[in-house]
Amino acid sequence: MESDELRVMNDEPISKQSRRIAVIGGGIAGLSAAHRLVELDPSCDLTLFEAADRLGGVISTVHRDGFQVERSADNFITTIPWGINLCKRLGLADQLIQTNPDYRRTFVVHRGRLHRLPDGFLMMAPTRIWPLAVSPILSPMGKLRAALEYFIPPRKDAADESMASFVRRRLGSEVFDRLVEPLVSAVYAADMEKLSVLATLSRFREMEIKHGSLIRAMRKQMRVHKQGRTESGARYSMFVTLRDGLSSLVEAMAARLPGGSVRLNTKVEWLELIGNRWRVWTNSTVEDFDTTILATSSTVAATLLAKVDAKLSVELASIQHSGTAIVSLGYNEQQIGHPLDGMGAVVPAIENSPILACSFSSRKYAHRVPQGKALLRVFVGGARRPDLAEMPDDHLLPLVREHTEKLFQIHGEPVFCDIAHWPGTMPQYHVDHVELVAGIEVKVSSLPNLHLVGNAYHGVGIPDCIHGGELAAEKILASI
Repeated sequence: MESDELRVMNDEPISKQSRRIAVIGGGIAGLSAAHRLVELDPSCDLTLFEAADRLGGVISTVHRDGFQVERSADNFITTIPWGINLCKRLGLADQLIQTNPDYRRTFVVHRGRLHRLPDGFLMMAPTRIWPLAVSPILSPMGKLRAALEYFIPPRKDAADESMASFVRRRLGSEVFDRLVEPLVSAVYAADMEKLSVLATLSRFREMEIKHGSLIRAMRKQMRVHKQGRTESGARYSMFVTLRDGLSSLVEAMAARLPGGSVRLNTKVEWLELIGNRWRVWTNSTVEDFDTTILATSSTVAATLLAKVDAKLSVELASIQHSGTAIVSLGYNEQQIGHPLDGMGAVVPAIENSPILACSFSSRKYAHRVPQGKALLRVFVGGARRPDLAEMPDDHLLPLVREHTEKLFQIHGEPVFCDIAHWPGTMPQYHVDHVELVAGIEVKVSSLPNLHLVGNAYHGVGIPDCIHGGELAAEKILASI
């Protein structure tokens, strides 16, 4: 629609009591911001703009043929409180369920075969030496180099470095290639040569500085926090999901928003700063708001703010993104030769497989499948193979099935299949990301009544996005 055909709405001065707030983007961060605004101020004059035909962004749950499939994230961590707290406030606490305690272990592919990740190896550091020493995943030299980490002096300066550089420096190249790279890639879908330690797993850098060694730090922590079960890979006991699917979190928040406040299928084209107010140009209207929360990807935010602050736009655009496709495959249990006695498997880049990782979805949460069925969620793409995130289904499915069925000794056709494509949705926290975001936030603070939230800035997990959205809402209401 041409600009002279657009309808300018609410152009008159607005009193403090009727302050208008725009939330642009209806993913988990934007929805959390909108919900928190209404939760704290039910009379809030809110409009949420979403370009798609539904809320939730990448969060989407499919219920079909007795299978429950999460099309992106399938759970969230509880060591930070914001996801749990929101669920409690929404009355969803009784739906929260933990991962199955009988399967809290991870597999890693080594020379085309599945091996258990050494017990106690958590992301990038061992809590126990013996399981690492007897693992077939590492060579004798690789094990010796890892053990020497205990004696390698720490780097004292506070400068950022890549994940690859940090792990090779502390634990050696073999531990990086065979253990850490696949574990971290499964989370961030990133290039480890560029991924920032300080922006992603800064606690390990802090361990090095404080204790002088990752092994020393992890062993000390384990003595303090004795646990009844040994886990490997992710700390699975720290993750929960919602029994009816993560979409129920989206639905619960959306149900509490005022009627008419959500505009689906409404794409914001650009923003204008008029005095201290924001003019929002969409594909159907032009409206003025006192405050705007920008909850899009940083790429979209860069486009929307290009006419407002060119330097800010450039910095936002410099945050690169990767994407993945998730192929969910259901089988009868007897079709699968591998016992699937874990939470999932990760695949190192040096295996030259299209697969990043495979989650044993029905082992993590048994309620997701009918009795006698198994569900695998296979992740492909990321920085390794960005083309796979957008590969047509008729090419992607045979490729994924070929590698998955060989790896897990599967025979016969799947009884269920779902494919989700998420190109350009995973921000890449490259070295000096923390410094880049700090500069972005300085520029944003110089613009009146503007807030940036989303997974591009301070964490990619669901609780991080919830916290960013809620924090922005609280700041806005505190300033009124």
